[in-house]
Amino acid sequence: MPSVPSVLIASELKDLLPPQPVPEARVRWIAAGEETPGGDYVGIVPLLSRRLGAGDLAALPQLKVIANCAVGIDNVDVAAALVRGIVVTNTPDVLTEATADLTWALILAVARRLKEGAQLIAEQRWHGWNPTELLGLELRDRTLGLLGAGRIGQAVGRRAFGFSMRVLYHARTPKPDFEASWAAQAVELDALLGESDVLSVHLPSSDQTRDLLGDDLLARLRPGAILINTARGDIIDQEALLRALRSGHLGGVGLDVYPREPEVHPELVAHPRVVVLPHIGSATWETRRAMAALAVRNLRAVLRGERALTPVR
Repeated sequence: MPSVPSVLIASELKDLLPPQPVPEARVRWIAAGEETPGGDYVGIVPLLSRRLGAGDLAALPQLKVIANCAVGIDNVDVAAALVRGIVVTNTPDVLTEATADLTWALILAVARRLKEGAQLIAEQRWHGWNPTELLGLELRDRTLGLLGAGRIGQAVGRRAFGFSMRVLYHARTPKPDFEASWAAQAVELDALLGESDVLSVHLPSSDQTRDLLGDDLLARLRPGAILINTARGDIIDQEALLRALRSGHLGGVGLDVYPREPEVHPELVAHPRVVVLPHIGSATWETRRAMAALAVRNLRAVLRGERALTPVR
C-alpha cells in the first residue's frame, strides 16, 4: 500500500480552513515561530512571514509545491524552487478589494487627522468644538497618485471617483482600460511625485523597488503631501521617511507594512501625523478565508498532477 504523503500548513490558517483541508494527505500544522522542518513533505502552505530559502528547500527533497498564502512571494527563493522543479503559487485577486478599502481607511485617517482627534478624547484634552481645531485636507478636487497600478492600485484609483479626485499613475506598462473607464492618467515619476496630494504605493518588493522612496524621491513630493503604503515595507527607506517627517515636508503618513515586521519604529508610532496599522490590509473574514482556500486548492492541484490555479511563473 502506498504511503500517505505529508504536507505542511501554517497553523494560523486553522480557523479559516475545514478540519481536513487536504484529505489525500497527512497535514502537519506549523506555527509562525517554528522553524521549517525538513523531511519528505511534498507541499507547504506558508504565510509571508516564513522565509523559504535555498537551504530550507534543500532539506525538503520531495517538495513539489509552495502554495504561498499571500499575494507577495518575496519570502520564497523562487529561483531555487524553479531549479528544483517546485511549483510556487500565490493568492492574487482575492485580497484586492479588502486591501483597497484599507488603503482608503488610511488616506481618510491621515487626511482628517483621526489619530490626533482620538488622542484628544482619550487623554481628556478636548474642550469642545473649535472652528480651527484639527483642520485637515479635503480630498475633493485633489490629486491621488498611484505608484504602481496593478489590481490593488487600480482598485484604489476606482474609489477616488467617489471623492471627485484626479487620478495619476506611474507603472511599468500602460493601463488603457483603467484610463478609459476611470479617467486615470499615466505620467512620468517626477510628475507623479510633484503633482500628488496623496501618493499611494502599490509596488512589489524586488531589487529594483527596495528603498526606492529614499531622500531624493521623497524630496520631490509636493510639500504637505500624504504618503500611504499598503504594499511592502521595504519600498520606503525608513530613515529617509523619518527625516522627511522631522523636516515637516510630509503632511502625513499612513502605513500598514514595515521593513522588518513585526518591528515598527517607535518614532513612527508616536508621531501625531502618522497612522500605523499591523499589516491588516486583507484582514476581513471573507478575504482571509478566500486566501487560505485558494492556497490549498493550488497545493492540491499540483499534488494531483494538474496545473496550479495561480502559479507565479
